[in-house]
Amino acid sequence: MRRFIEETFPVKEVSEHSVREKNIRHGHISTLHVWWARLPLAASRATAYAALIPSCSTDKEKEEKRRFIVELSKWENSLNKELIERARRDILDFYGRPPRVLDCFAGGGSIPLEALRLGCEAHAVEYNPVAVLILKCILEYPQKYGKKLKEDVERWGNWVFERAKEEIGRFYPDEVVETNEIELEGGKRREELETIGYIWARTIPCQNPSCGAEIPLMRQFWLAKKEKKVSLYPYVEGKEVKFRIVGNGYEEMPEGFDPSKGTVKGAIATCPVCGFVCDANTTRKLFQQGRAGQRMVAVVLHGKNGKTYRIATEKDVEVYREAEKYLEVKRAKLMEEWGLDPVPDEPMPPKETLGFRVQRYGMLKWGDLFNSRQKLALITFTEKVRLAYRKMVEGGYDKEYAKAVASYLGLGINRLADKNSLLCRLIPQTEAIGFTYGRQALAMLWDYIEMNPIEHPSGWNVIIIETLENVSHLSQILLIPNSKSQIPKVSQCSATELPYPKEYFDAVLTDPPYYDNVPYSYLSDLFYVWLKRSIGDLYPDLFSTPLTPKSKEIVAYSHAGGLDKGKRYFEEMLKKAFKEISRVLKPDGIAVIVYAHKSTSGWETLINSLLDSGLVTTASWPIDTEMRKRLRALESAALASSIYIVCRKMNREKTGWFNEVKEEIRQRLHAKLDKLWNEGISGADFFIAAIGSAIEVFGKYEKVMDYEGNIIRAEKLLEFVREVVTDYAVRQILHDGIAGELSPLTRFYLLWRWTYGEAKVEFDEARKLAQSVGLNLEKHYNRGFIKKEKEFTIVLGPHERKLEEIGDEEMIDVLHKSALLWKAGRREELKKLLSRTYGISENFYRLAQAISETLPNESKEKKLLDGFLSERSRIVDEIRSSGVQRRLFE
Repeated sequence: MRRFIEETFPVKEVSEHSVREKNIRHGHISTLHVWWARLPLAASRATAYAALIPSCSTDKEKEEKRRFIVELSKWENSLNKELIERARRDILDFYGRPPRVLDCFAGGGSIPLEALRLGCEAHAVEYNPVAVLILKCILEYPQKYGKKLKEDVERWGNWVFERAKEEIGRFYPDEVVETNEIELEGGKRREELETIGYIWARTIPCQNPSCGAEIPLMRQFWLAKKEKKVSLYPYVEGKEVKFRIVGNGYEEMPEGFDPSKGTVKGAIATCPVCGFVCDANTTRKLFQQGRAGQRMVAVVLHGKNGKTYRIATEKDVEVYREAEKYLEVKRAKLMEEWGLDPVPDEPMPPKETLGFRVQRYGMLKWGDLFNSRQKLALITFTEKVRLAYRKMVEGGYDKEYAKAVASYLGLGINRLADKNSLLCRLIPQTEAIGFTYGRQALAMLWDYIEMNPIEHPSGWNVIIIETLENVSHLSQILLIPNSKSQIPKVSQCSATELPYPKEYFDAVLTDPPYYDNVPYSYLSDLFYVWLKRSIGDLYPDLFSTPLTPKSKEIVAYSHAGGLDKGKRYFEEMLKKAFKEISRVLKPDGIAVIVYAHKSTSGWETLINSLLDSGLVTTASWPIDTEMRKRLRALESAALASSIYIVCRKMNREKTGWFNEVKEEIRQRLHAKLDKLWNEGISGADFFIAAIGSAIEVFGKYEKVMDYEGNIIRAEKLLEFVREVVTDYAVRQILHDGIAGELSPLTRFYLLWRWTYGEAKVEFDEARKLAQSVGLNLEKHYNRGFIKKEKEFTIVLGPHERKLEEIGDEEMIDVLHKSALLWKAGRREELKKLLSRTYGISENFYRLAQAISETLPNESKEKKLLDGFLSERSRIVDEIRSSGVQRRLFE
């Protein structure tokens, strides 16, 4: 029987709730522990429900169900008993029992959590030990132990805090200051300020032989820049760089001083004393040779009026040195007790690893990411977590229950490591601390903030509060009336070797990895090494290896033999995983596979793997899962949508002939593209979302052949799909009319702006877009608006081109030239250009309007085009009145 998700789905509304969820904190699993590329709960809940209920027989029923799914997907309805009970009842009515649901790439736990919430028997499989532990804390322990778990996590979290504070609190001394407020008795008021952090700068010696000054490496000098403007101000005394604090509440900001301009950019450092510039390679060598250092620059304080700052003193440095000495003693003591170095001495990944840059600067072990006081804090909290487990058992706690409590405390250690390393920056817009993993990488940071984990608003106490909010939320899921759910089952194994019998699951809902988008295992090694020290002995099966296991990880990056070999490995393993999904899925079962790889090659792999596994696509929906303004989206053509591909085990016809299949695909595509367009899907997401409909037709056959006997694979299929989609898109963007009159180059420009905006795009993707409009991209590189930058292609707007280098043969070139002449006020030249080309052509101005509509309001190109278009009527009237004949190239 067809499922609801195979017929229709409220894409737009669920997308909105999924994106909004990124800003939700209290009780959301993202605050329990970081995991990369975690799917939104809204999308996971909505798609799981839609996949587990039957389709509706009337349009009225469909619309009512769509509205219900929208309400169900809202975060504020996560524990709405009435809604959740109704959703569970709908699923139970269809199956007659709780359906068995598997996520074999469970990762951060969104899918199995929502399957559990919907009353299913949820099974989560994960290969990475860190993710397995997170899954246990999300899925298993809250359901198994309920509200009591929250009480004990709070009790023992506070116990850890008090013991740690007692031991190392002296290394973060508070201070008493006098204020200008006059008390009733007279005299000045004394206020105690908490020391919550320290601003540090890495340093290198100036390489000018006549200078040799210590260069503090700072990317910028801002401390606060939203409600108040406060900055460090560097000045030179002799051959020494010193600092003052300037801005609101301090001495006045010096005239002409720009705090956004630091002493280093891209590893190129400038000496404030003599002006000598140290190139990037030399800077790296100084770090590798151990000639770089660090300097405490400022102290961050907190009082009744918020955060304040002062310059670090010798006394502050002396306290730090005391912490260094104590670290040596404590490290030796714990090494003897634990049998391993309490400071992680495991090696960092190879320096070529995707996103890892710190190895270039001499950081070769995981412990190198922390300064001495940070190490001391982390090993002290770690020790207290180990002691807390021992105390619980000695006090009569069941060992398994004590292990569960300690597990949340172990995750708390990880969160401390993520908030208190050499890679945590001060965010001046909020005066908050950034994460070690501000993105899915470890890039070098020149200046950093060291957190006081005892007093800082992001320290241990807040970590425990956010953990308790999670435990409270998660432990309520099975308390909803009429629940027949079982405790979820979490397993560590490879998705290619599932520990389940044939035809065991009613549904498989999963989000597989994408080539090498995220180096999960290497990123998670930071957390693995700390978990191994805090609770590793409680999970000997999970933490038996030096670092996370990688041999069976389905990615392209962690395998020897280069990228090509890694890609072949990924493709083969993904195919095996899909075959396993097919094996464990019941004959009438349903699978939903989430995919978001932006490159066509990634989709070719997915499609071929699906076809070879025996799974046939029956529907696909694009759901926004990312904030449009996130960093990667601004820098590149990263997708905002994930495509939810619905699959079945179906009998397939033996052979399809490509010419006939293409016609069937064309008809199916146009119907799907109309729906996608009406849903507001655009750009790269539009093309990717259309792929599913093509696979629906293509996958009906065991093989598709052309009349020459060649077997057609995904690459050929996607070429055809792109041609159909680009033709459709151009007609829609231009509201029909002139689509067929545009030259390939002008069509390419319009499609590029609609698809990728102003982002740079990898060559292969750019080539395929060009190919779809009949353009040989390589012939146009660096000859006009198409530029090549390493492996990327960039399409220049008019404001990025030189007026004298632009021709007047192509419509897009004439448009660019016209916009620049208008901006320069060169009206007579503009009239002459348009008189002999496209000046009174409706199509010309429709093209300009269409390009403008594809661009965001802040775009310089959009502003330029809109300004030019505002003069359209006057320009056309002047050309007509002049009587000059025009020459069209259409």
